[in-house]
Amino acid sequence: MTRLRKLGAVATATASAYGSVLFLHSSLVSAGDNGGGSPLEALRKKVHDPGAVVPAREAQQSALKAAGKSNPLDVLVIGGGATGSGTALDAVTRGLRVGLVEREDFASGTSSRSTKLLHGGVRYLEKAVFNLDYGQFKLVLHALEERKQVIENAPHLCHALPCMTPCFSWFEVVYYWMGLKMYDLVAGRQLLHLSRYYSTKESVELFPTLARVVNDRSLRGTVVYYDGQMNDARLNVGLACTAALAGAAVLNHAEVVSLLKDDDGKRIIGARIRDNLTGKEFDTYAKVIVNAGGPFCDSIRKMANKNAQEMISPSSGVHIILPDYYSPEGMGLIVPKTKDGRVVFMLPWLGRTVAGTTDSSTSITYLPEPHEDEIQFILDAISDYLNVKVRRVDVLSAWSGIRPLALDPTAKNTESISRDHVVWEDYPGLVTITGGKWTTYRRRCC
Repeated sequence: MTRLRKLGAVATATASAYGSVLFLHSSLVSAGDNGGGSPLEALRKKVHDPGAVVPAREAQQSALKAAGKSNPLDVLVIGGGATGSGTALDAVTRGLRVGLVEREDFASGTSSRSTKLLHGGVRYLEKAVFNLDYGQFKLVLHALEERKQVIENAPHLCHALPCMTPCFSWFEVVYYWMGLKMYDLVAGRQLLHLSRYYSTKESVELFPTLARVVNDRSLRGTVVYYDGQMNDARLNVGLACTAALAGAAVLNHAEVVSLLKDDDGKRIIGARIRDNLTGKEFDTYAKVIVNAGGPFCDSIRKMANKNAQEMISPSSGVHIILPDYYSPEGMGLIVPKTKDGRVVFMLPWLGRTVAGTTDSSTSITYLPEPHEDEIQFILDAISDYLNVKVRRVDVLSAWSGIRPLALDPTAKNTESISRDHVVWEDYPGLVTITGGKWTTYRRRCC
């Protein structure tokens, strides 16, 4: 990964609100990264062209097949989620020859099954303060910086969203007010809007379904703060399509079935790829392979070294969709304490309400399904805070995503599991990037 980290600043891209038309916004790539201003300007013009069309699948596949031993790609990325698509875009906008392959479709996995939030993590900040954990604090700081940047890069897919924190004692009012003011302070110049206190009367006007009494405790008001909301699937697809417009060979439904080694067997030099639409296989060669397979990255690592120690601790995150009347348009609700110590969000989403999430150990499967007890956990968590009857029949849909929580491969126990990302090269030519939050995808990809 050292080779990639030395290449410079991060490129950013978004898909527009008009179908396949894509735009490259606020690129942080300097002219020097691309050998002068002309190549970069040409790239911007190409991406900004309303008539720009992503090359056909046949052309993408031909470009991958053409990358032979004597003419390898600079980088081949495995995995078309946020990390993989972002890495491909970052590399191609630096002038590298890049390939990106995804077994299913772009954003078909964990990257489209999030809470739809761009956030620093108020819970992580709380842990950082009480545990004097600088690592958690740094995670929040970086996420808050990226939150603002992603919103500015993709204003048609991302926006600021106020979130209401109910308080049922004056102690909670002071506690949450101070905590969220600290959240504002850490954000600094990347602040979206200042948090503020609302009285009980103001709160129920803003959020009509908010309960006035919970467990014989009366509502004392709420503290409203701001985070970002995104269309995660569209943002992910926009990254992949923009990488293709920039010159990357991008192919979905293309599964890596094995890794290719040099004659000495000491370095990874390519991959055997199967087109899952036709069943045909072909070889693609690259100087560096980036493994961004999310929860499946260990299976890729074991293609290089069958004895590789697993570095993924999979965690299930379940969300449910409820009718629109559960939450008003333009205002979210955060349940600050659940029985497992997490927070649960209830947010407006595309004319409905999304609620979640859970955090429980799980096995790694291609199509994870939410369990009934996880759905009921979310319903129980929000029911006390609402003045409407929360019913199981109101659940319109539910989904489960597998978080690839990263464990340091050199660690002797699981205490090192972090919400931050890990970059690891345990076999020459194969670099694994895993873990981290959607919000900070750009930092993983640079």
